[in-house]
Amino acid sequence: MRAAELLSTSWRATVNASTMLGQSKTAHQAEIDAACELIDFFRFNAWFAEAVYQEQPLSSSGVWNRSEYRPLEGFVYAVSPFNFTSIAGNLCGAPALMGNVVLWKPSRAAIYSGYHLIRLLEAAGRPPGVINFIPGDPAVVTESVIAHPDYAGLHYTGSTGVFQALWRTMAANLTGYRSYPRIVGETGGKDFIIAHRSADLDALRTAIVRGGFEYQGQKCSAASRVYVPEGLWAEMGPALVDEVESLPMGDIADFRNFMGAVITDSAFRDQAGYIERARQARGARILAGGRVDDSRGWFVRPTLIRADDPRYESMCEEIFGPVVSVYIYPDQSWEEALDLVDSTSPYGLTGAVFATDRSAVRAALDQLRHAAGNFYVNDKPTGAVVGQQPFGGARDSGTNDKAGSAMNLLRWVSARSIKETFVPPTLPVSLHGGGVAAGTSRN
Repeated sequence: MRAAELLSTSWRATVNASTMLGQSKTAHQAEIDAACELIDFFRFNAWFAEAVYQEQPLSSSGVWNRSEYRPLEGFVYAVSPFNFTSIAGNLCGAPALMGNVVLWKPSRAAIYSGYHLIRLLEAAGRPPGVINFIPGDPAVVTESVIAHPDYAGLHYTGSTGVFQALWRTMAANLTGYRSYPRIVGETGGKDFIIAHRSADLDALRTAIVRGGFEYQGQKCSAASRVYVPEGLWAEMGPALVDEVESLPMGDIADFRNFMGAVITDSAFRDQAGYIERARQARGARILAGGRVDDSRGWFVRPTLIRADDPRYESMCEEIFGPVVSVYIYPDQSWEEALDLVDSTSPYGLTGAVFATDRSAVRAALDQLRHAAGNFYVNDKPTGAVVGQQPFGGARDSGTNDKAGSAMNLLRWVSARSIKETFVPPTLPVSLHGGGVAAGTSRN
C-alpha cells in the first residue's frame, strides 16, 4: 500500500519517464501502464489478500477450524516482459505480498524501468532479499534457478515458445524439487475483432485503430485480426484507411505522436518481413502503412493488410507489432465467420464483438466461449482494468490465472487446514455392561 502511495505521488514521474525512455511508450501509454495500472495492482492485491485470509471454514460446536494461507515452500521465479511495467511489478509483487521470496528476471528491453521499480519498493520498506532483481542473460539465470531444489513456482509473461520450454525443463527436473512448482503464465495471443452487419461504424473503426496500434501493437491484448462483413466494409473501409495513414509517429518525447519505435531490431525485422511478404503475396494487399525505417530507431508505420484468404499468415500468426489484418466475409455468413475466428488461431487471450443486434452478440458469446479469456462487447480488446476485468487467457495464451484478482493470489499460497478441538473425546477407562466391546467407544 505504501508503494502504491509513493507511485501515485513522488515516484510517479520517475517510473513513467523510465518507461517512456526504455520502452518507447508515449506519455499517455506510460501513465496508463506504469502509474495507473501498477498502483491498482498494488492496492487491489492488498485488498484481495485480505479477502483470501478472511475465507475461513465453518466450525462446529466445540471445534475451531481455520485455514492458514502459507507461502510456498521455496522461492518464486518471476519472468517479466518488456511491454508493461505494471506487469513486471505484479509478477514479482503478487507472490511477495503472499509471503514468498521472489527472484525477478526482467526483460532485457525493460531493465531501466525495472531498476526504478525495485528502488521504489525499497523506498516503500521492502526488506532486503524478499524481491531479488536479477537482470542478465536469460538462459544462464533460468538454468540456475530452475535447477534449484527450492524452486517453488513460476510467474511468467512472455512468448508461448519460451513458456513451453520452461515447463518441459521443470517436468524433467520434477523429482529434484522439494514440492511441485506452481506454474502461472500469460503467453501469446492473436487477438481478434469481429463485426456483425449491425455494428456501429464509428465505434468499430475506433476500436481497430486504438486496439491495434496503441503502443505500436505491442500489447498482449492488441487487436491483430479483424473480420468485417462486406456491406460494412464498403461504408467504413476508406475512412479507416485514411485514419490509419494519418496517425502521427516519432519520438515519444514529442507528445503529439500517437506511436513510437518498436522495441528491438529483431522485432523490427520480423514485422518488416510480414509487411514485405504481404506486398508480394497474391492473396493479400497492403491498404495503409507498409513502410519501415531503421535509420534512427526502429519505426514501423501502422499497417493495414487485407487478406483474401482467412488463413493467410498474418491472419493466423502472432506478429506483436503495428500490423492489423482484415478479412472481409459475406454479409449473410455470420455463423461461418464466428467459426473462422474460433478455429484460425491456437490462442485464446482477448477478443471483441461489435453488434447492436442482441442475438448476434449472444451467438458470439456462445460460439467464442473458449476463444478469449477476456471478451469485449462493443469495445476494443485492450485496456483491462485491475479489479474490473481480471486478465488472462487459455489455450496457447496461458494458464488463465487472472492477474488483478484473488484467483492469481491463491496460486502463491499453500493452504494448511487446522482443526482445534476444545474438549477432546476420550476412551472410557472401564466399561460396565451394555454389551460394548473393549476398545470401542459409545456413539
